[in-house]
Amino acid sequence: MKHSLQVPFTEALPTPLFLRTTLMPDDAIFPAHAHSWGEFVYAYNGVVQVMVEEERYLVPPQYGIWIPPDIQHVGVSRREVLQSSLYVANERCDTLPTQPQALMVSPFMRAVLDHARESALDYKSPRQLRLLTIFLDELAATPRAGTFLPASDDMVLGEILCYLEDHPDDNRPVSVLAQDANVTERTLARKCRRELGIPLSEWRNRMRVVKAITLIEEGKSVESIASAFGYSSTSAFIAMFKKLTGVTPASYRER
Repeated sequence: MKHSLQVPFTEALPTPLFLRTTLMPDDAIFPAHAHSWGEFVYAYNGVVQVMVEEERYLVPPQYGIWIPPDIQHVGVSRREVLQSSLYVANERCDTLPTQPQALMVSPFMRAVLDHARESALDYKSPRQLRLLTIFLDELAATPRAGTFLPASDDMVLGEILCYLEDHPDDNRPVSVLAQDANVTERTLARKCRRELGIPLSEWRNRMRVVKAITLIEEGKSVESIASAFGYSSTSAFIAMFKKLTGVTPASYRER
């Protein structure tokens, strides 16, 4: 059963930069809505999912999702997650992307956000404004990752992506996947550049990280996850996970 949540502000923000932190329950949803200010959504654990029209933005905890002003979106949380939203007044959005975007959150940015979250009750204080301004400055310069896990309407590529999501243990080379789809490896690479903006191997790793986070939170062991994803060694899976999230699976579980 879905928990339908209400957006906190509909007319105006209490301050130009406002940080709100919420413990989202299982199967929570913020129904389709838009507002005249920007919003950066970040989860301290779990996966953030936002739908913008037909586009899915799905990111692990090293990333957050930026939603510019006046863009209708739906927020979804399949599992309980501690989530922060930084609301940014329209006049403060000039340095940020004009389209929804997954943005990387560095350890420094997370530390700033943690400090701001701890003092959020005093949301009008000069200290809170300074902290959020520092975070906003960092956010404007941080690496961008599109939807993080992009989809494709291309018939051939779309089928391959759906197959890989259903079979995360399939480690066959891209050349073999292309052959099975009756296209050349070069054609498939061109489709990935055009449709995804990243190589298929990178997409597969991102997909595995998103799935792994759910399994870790279910209590599955790192060894069993690595085996389920077709890794010949647990260390190889750990290295991939850390590269994309900044932490090892064990560190993520503890956090």
